[in-house]
Amino acid sequence: MKDLSQVVRKPLVTERFTKLNARDNKVIFEVHPHANKHEIQRAIEHYFGVKVTAVRTMNVSGKAKRLGRYQGRRSDWKKAIVTLAAGDSIDLFDQV
Repeated sequence: MKDLSQVVRKPLVTERFTKLNARDNKVIFEVHPHANKHEIQRAIEHYFGVKVTAVRTMNVSGKAKRLGRYQGRRSDWKKAIVTLAAGDSIDLFDQV
């Protein structure tokens, strides 16, 4: 993965995210499945202008879903929990 513009797909805004952001200065993103921690760190620092101290990643398996007699499966995806340095923050609601 060389292109940093494809690493971060979207921020995840959930109740758990808001607790982590307020308590531990962490932000959660959906990232490209083949991106590694170093690429995620470089992309966040480049696009948001903050200092990243740690990156934790996890692969999320897609769920099996059905609608009547039709059965399908959601896609697998990857998320990253990014810890920011003290004093740095990303305001996701002003980034529109």
